[in-house]
Amino acid sequence: MTRCAQTGCSGAVRDDGFCDTCGMAPARPPEPATGYVPPAGARGGGERNEGVHPPSPVTGAFVTGVVGGAVSIASMNTGSAWQIAPTSPAPSRVSRSRGPEPSRPTVPGTAGSGRTGGTRGTDSTGAHRRGMLGAGLVEVPPVPARDPESAVLENPEVPEHRRFCSNCDDEVGRGRDGRPGRTEGFCRSCRHPFSFSPKLHKSDLIGGQYEVLGCLAHGGLGWIYLARDRNVSDRWVVLKGLLDTGATDSMAAAAAERAFLAEVEHPNIVKIYNFVRHEGSGYIVMEYVGGESLKDILLRHRKGNGEDAALPLGQVIAYGLEVLRALGYLHNMGLLYCDFKPDNAIQSEEQLKLIDLGGVRRAFDTDSPIFGTPGYQAPEIADHGPSVSSDLYTVGRTLAVLSFPFKGYTTRHLRSLPPRKDVPLLMRHESYYRLLRRACHPDPARRFQSAAEMGAQLTGVLREVLSTDDGKPRPGPSALFGPEQASAGTEIMDALGGDGGTPVLAPLEPAEAAAALPVPLVYGTDPAAAFLAGLTARDPDDLAAALAAAPVDSPEVRLALIRSHIGLGELAEADRLLNEYEADHPEDWRIDWWRAVWELAGGDADAAVRIFDELYELMPGETAPKLGLGFCYEGRGDLKQAERFYELVWRTDPTFVSAAFGLARARLAADDRQGAIRELDGVARISTHYVSAQLGAVAAAVRGRRPDELSAEILGAAARRLHTLRLDTERYARFAAEVLEAALAWQRAGGRWTGKTPGDLLGVPLREPAMRRRLEETYRLLARLAGDPGERHTLVLRANAVRPRTFF
Repeated sequence: MTRCAQTGCSGAVRDDGFCDTCGMAPARPPEPATGYVPPAGARGGGERNEGVHPPSPVTGAFVTGVVGGAVSIASMNTGSAWQIAPTSPAPSRVSRSRGPEPSRPTVPGTAGSGRTGGTRGTDSTGAHRRGMLGAGLVEVPPVPARDPESAVLENPEVPEHRRFCSNCDDEVGRGRDGRPGRTEGFCRSCRHPFSFSPKLHKSDLIGGQYEVLGCLAHGGLGWIYLARDRNVSDRWVVLKGLLDTGATDSMAAAAAERAFLAEVEHPNIVKIYNFVRHEGSGYIVMEYVGGESLKDILLRHRKGNGEDAALPLGQVIAYGLEVLRALGYLHNMGLLYCDFKPDNAIQSEEQLKLIDLGGVRRAFDTDSPIFGTPGYQAPEIADHGPSVSSDLYTVGRTLAVLSFPFKGYTTRHLRSLPPRKDVPLLMRHESYYRLLRRACHPDPARRFQSAAEMGAQLTGVLREVLSTDDGKPRPGPSALFGPEQASAGTEIMDALGGDGGTPVLAPLEPAEAAAALPVPLVYGTDPAAAFLAGLTARDPDDLAAALAAAPVDSPEVRLALIRSHIGLGELAEADRLLNEYEADHPEDWRIDWWRAVWELAGGDADAAVRIFDELYELMPGETAPKLGLGFCYEGRGDLKQAERFYELVWRTDPTFVSAAFGLARARLAADDRQGAIRELDGVARISTHYVSAQLGAVAAAVRGRRPDELSAEILGAAARRLHTLRLDTERYARFAAEVLEAALAWQRAGGRWTGKTPGDLLGVPLREPAMRRRLEETYRLLARLAGDPGERHTLVLRANAVRPRTFF
């Protein structure tokens, strides 16, 4: 026998792989760091997957350095900086139909994002700080660790309504004629024996080491007992036995749980210590996790808040992210959990752990029994067996059950979500609804294909949900896109020389909007990835010239060429290159992205809306498709819909300045001037568009308003705002003229300055003659600076019209 490698133990490892003294499995050697390995056939059907390589930053941002394998980039548009993870999950393309998932499940290798999803290269090391629950974005109320002895059942028994034959699933052990049902006997239908009685009792010593205190709970595979480990400092452990020792499937599942648990080492998964036999039965010795299951937390919440109460959505998503970390780890080990539900996750303090791994099986195991729970189990299980996507289906269903009153999820909505219009939460948070819809899609190929991919999108949805609820932005780096390339629609219209109906903000140009959208990140496995990461060219001509010197004609270079041709307005050539790329890489989701951008640049907003909406369905946590939808709806003239998407983007991430100006245009179209000013005020001082936003706010306050719509407060605020800006002489004079014209018209219409009004307006005393003199001087200054004779003549006429009357 081999000596135990656990610190401080002098025991020996038995033939079954466990120490005869401490009961621990031998310490596993540290695993070497692994690089990114694309999931084999992660798109279903064993197809080549062009959409799951790790991206790295692309052009449109300065590369500022590489720290810890993550590339740091700085936006040339806003001055903000981001870090892009070196390995990031990418979605499958959804605009192309695919057949059903094959019966043999597809499992990723070591793919995943070290930022949001569990991978073997990060999570298996155990480097997971306590209190991670909430992803640093939301505070989840801790659940106090429960005294183990207080959790022991006084009268352990399986309720009659939960007694079923393990062979034919018929009812057994039911009472009749006022007599209680038997806990042991034979099924009336198939004569298979059943037993629901605990096999262990208080003070029983199991394996000469574990002293039983009593039963904790009962589940689908057996009774769970609390015990003390007499060999290891009287630590609390859990013994899990079989519910029905005569069931072959249950015995196989118990053996499987023992084998799988011995391999698992993850902070979000319960640990196995040992496996012992007692009087012919086997028991798994597991870590005791004190706390509450997610089901119990939900029931406790409803007890205090009503039957239809649900947990706060941020808290539910935080649970989902932790579960996905654990499932991602299992999937990377080639294991499938199969039976996730709220009962099988326990929160203790600030940590969440998966328990009850009795349904775990090897990914390509076609013989072992499949365990699942109605309402959570994926619909294709009976025909095709479990898979990664079916595991993620159970997470989606669990999120739904925890976040809103999901009545009928085991009956009329067994394979569907309730109509969105019937659930206020889903009406409020469309991105969350779309995430659930993809996670719980009936077609496995249309679901998320890895826990890392789902985790990345769920994190984006969490940021949006929290920002929508409290109004505080929560920007974060995208796993798939770079920052906004430029800011579209930020031009402030010049009102001088107009007829008084000049809009504040210039109309959005389709080509400008297309050029502003974020660019998908470069896949790090591409031969030209390093070359492209070093490009800082933003002008389409410069970009095209730089790409001509690319060292290799790679997929990423071809996509960059498509982008440059769209930017140059060479849409026919971009269309040709897109068609060629699609023929070679039909499953790459970026084809849909660039096709949508191409349609938008060409002015076909209707076609672009359809594609951006499909991308929103594919990646509900990403900002880029929502910004694209905002641009498209505005291009269609549907400002109400555009406003909805602009607001989602702007509330979550204030680095997307295009959304702020788009939201201001929508507010102005609805005659909500104060709303437009409020959005423009949100543009950060460090942004290159801060001055434009402030001038837009000045114009929104005074331009085109009747005197009776103005007030001393409005005029004073506009003047103070303008006075604080550093502007060239001509620009300042143009907006000062607007403010003075509005103030003069208001005063002549009977407006009176109040005692709270400052003593002057832009340095002019609040008297009509003084204001007229300053306005005349301003128009004559602008006339001298004008380069067009027609404009100069117009400005001189305005100066003459406002000059104060003189008497000789």
